[in-house]
Amino acid sequence: MIAIFILGYIAIIFEHTIRVNKTATALLMASLTWMFLFFVSPNVHALGEKVNDISQIIFFLMGAMTLVEVIDAHKGFKVVTDLIQTSSKKKMLWIIGFATFFLSAVLDNLTTTIVMISLLRKLVPDPKERWMLGAMVVIAANAGGAWTPIGDVTTTMLWINGNITTLTVMRMLIVPSLVSLVVALLLLGWNLKGVYPHIVARAHREEVEPGARLIFCAGMGALIFVPIFKALTGLPPFMGILISLGVLWLITDVLHSPHETRQHLRLPHILTRIDTSGVLFFLGILLAISALDVGGILQELAEFLNTAIGNLPIIATLIGLISAVIDNVPLVAAGMGMWDMQTYPADSSLWQMLAFCAGTGGSILIIGSAAGVAFMGLEKVDFIWYLKRVSLIALVSYFAGVAAFILQGMVLSIL
Repeated sequence: MIAIFILGYIAIIFEHTIRVNKTATALLMASLTWMFLFFVSPNVHALGEKVNDISQIIFFLMGAMTLVEVIDAHKGFKVVTDLIQTSSKKKMLWIIGFATFFLSAVLDNLTTTIVMISLLRKLVPDPKERWMLGAMVVIAANAGGAWTPIGDVTTTMLWINGNITTLTVMRMLIVPSLVSLVVALLLLGWNLKGVYPHIVARAHREEVEPGARLIFCAGMGALIFVPIFKALTGLPPFMGILISLGVLWLITDVLHSPHETRQHLRLPHILTRIDTSGVLFFLGILLAISALDVGGILQELAEFLNTAIGNLPIIATLIGLISAVIDNVPLVAAGMGMWDMQTYPADSSLWQMLAFCAGTGGSILIIGSAAGVAFMGLEKVDFIWYLKRVSLIALVSYFAGVAAFILQGMVLSIL
């Protein structure tokens, strides 16, 4: 099983070299690990339990992705572009950084990156001028997504599984995430001077679709409603996202069904824009990790780490560093299987630090997060450029956030 997983993961990392889509590899890896596990020890009940847990994450992701696509189809994110009125390079960096940080706290970091890069293309025509701003978007999106349960897939996984709760994780991670953001802004903007010579106003003149403002407000409200729904009812988050999606579907049908020219704004068409390949990739990865969990491999790894290192903050920090190379989804899924909730109950500092480290550590390399990969693909950014110009800054901001989390814990324990 370990050999299957390692070979599969190497194939995922070198997807562009071997020209095999990572989703195909993930699905094959998941199927083969479970086949091997059944060959050694058949356990249909365990598979059913894992599929039940994973399906909740998949349903949540599909619902959230659809809500965001509805807003984007109506050009509702123009609300964000209208806030940017400067041509100063340093001011632009800070505005983009904070806008990305807070937007990714509500949206996921991948979607936020796509939205912000699209925005930057309208504001800064020169691709080379955009690269540094885009790098800031990656760091800010990962930092902003880490401190809310709906801002990052890994935090969402921990939240859905009951490892963290909404208000506690927001209260404990907002300061470390902000520290990480501000340190990156200070370092990236240190030598950034002057103005962008060709700032254009096209973004402010862009026409929106009918009902754009209503859909934007309804969509953002629907996403914010999900953690409130979970707290009030105790039902799983995917139920809240499905309710939100149903309400938004109803609104768009009422708005657009009388008009034949607006069919592209209705949900049946918008559903065709969903990244199905990405959803299936998460399914494959989570199924493969669950096979390692059922096989007892993750528990053995946890025992080794506890014996060899023994310091949970150091282990969590190392997981964050590893996430710069390996996707943070399987790392967090592995962490959830490595430590049980009887020993480390909900809102334990282990789960909070794991959420922060896995979320922000991916910024160190451009391939370390979905946000970085999206930036690389959209802007054709060179891996070496990011390594030389951004990686050290991202590493320093990561350690600054980790230090802030540990210091915050020490202060709270004294109080």
